[in-house]
Amino acid sequence: MYNVKKIRKDFPVLEKTTYLDNGATTQTPKPAVLAMCDFYYEYTANYGRSAHKLGFRATEAYEKSRENVAEFFGLPVKTMEDAMKKPDEIHQKNIIFTKNTTDSINMVANGFDFKKGDHVITSIAEHHSNFVPWLRLIKTKGIVVDVVDIDSKGRIRPEDIQKNITENTKMVAITHISNVLGSIQDVEEITKIAHDHNIPILIDGAQSAGHMKINLKKLDCDYFATAGHKGLLGPQGTGVLYLKDKSSIAPANLGGGTTCHASRDGKYDSKLPPELLEAGTPNLPGVIGLGAAVKYLSQFNLDDIEKHEKKLAQNAAKRLLEIKGVEVYGPEDRSGLVAFNIKNMAPIDVAGHLSNMDICVRSGCHCATPLQDFLGIPDGSVRASFALYNTKKEVDILIDAVSKIAKAQSKRQKDAKKKDEKKQADKKETGCCGGACSNEM
Repeated sequence: MYNVKKIRKDFPVLEKTTYLDNGATTQTPKPAVLAMCDFYYEYTANYGRSAHKLGFRATEAYEKSRENVAEFFGLPVKTMEDAMKKPDEIHQKNIIFTKNTTDSINMVANGFDFKKGDHVITSIAEHHSNFVPWLRLIKTKGIVVDVVDIDSKGRIRPEDIQKNITENTKMVAITHISNVLGSIQDVEEITKIAHDHNIPILIDGAQSAGHMKINLKKLDCDYFATAGHKGLLGPQGTGVLYLKDKSSIAPANLGGGTTCHASRDGKYDSKLPPELLEAGTPNLPGVIGLGAAVKYLSQFNLDDIEKHEKKLAQNAAKRLLEIKGVEVYGPEDRSGLVAFNIKNMAPIDVAGHLSNMDICVRSGCHCATPLQDFLGIPDGSVRASFALYNTKKEVDILIDAVSKIAKAQSKRQKDAKKKDEKKQADKKETGCCGGACSNEM
């Protein structure tokens, strides 16, 4: 049985505040924090380099995290021997550790062999991290980028992807869930369309990983990028990139950990992925914390988490709509987030008032200005986003607070209008100069 009260005990900060900014970053559970502390206290050493017991233990812990992440996303885990024998098979070695989703997407954008005239399809629903890297390639590589719109429910129409495919299309890059609207895209159908034309697809899973069940082998996407610090409950500075074909992108960096041998005559030998794509000393404690967080998350049924978070967000959206002066964005069938505004009030001011009431939300453009402009809200919105540990009571707290803020804003607007009307009436009574002018010569 899904026990939120029990879950909350693993996140001490929740006793002090109403935390509804999980779309930006989630809290990290005690087991993950303890795993990182254990690394620092017991076996701080480098990964894959040091031939001593601390180094062996650090390397083992790092690779165990890779296995945990692979299993979480439905990938098989092979022994080292089997993985070496069958490098083309999909297993834990198809998981690359990165800094965050942004880093993961940029690795693909910059590592894929794009040429002048190549074509990329993305959407207006994207976070800047799955938008700007493609725009940059227009300047640096001379590619062409098409941006498809969304429907009234915030969803990308698969047929629009189909219509925009050309003989030069080399990549489709779309979000799984909009970080503004909470709209869930039909990534299965869009992946099928892309593959029917032999086009690889990248899915931005920043808002879906950890919030819903995802089997990457069944999904069959070519690239899946996500962050450790959001739905996966891991520490900041960690990310994941899944590559179906490990050799499909070139490394952004070379050096420590990526090379077997180099000589002064200009020759060097490279290792195979994932090591080739994880240059330098990695964020060992972060990755170990991420592995522990994913293991923690794996004890729950992801369908239960998705249902729980959706229920909270849908309840919040419905009740926000009932508050006079509040606008809500996104479909009724949304993921665990809801964006809204109070009329004639800046989103940052709403968030500031909520913060004063110990309620944490996000405000602004959410790094999605193309979508905000498309929606006609250039100043952005306020976003409440839910995680596995949030409760119905916290929705009640949010609704009560927004009601008070909206009511106070409405009163300020009415008072300002009355004041202006009185000022105009006084002008008419006393003349344009308020009685200060005279007709006498």
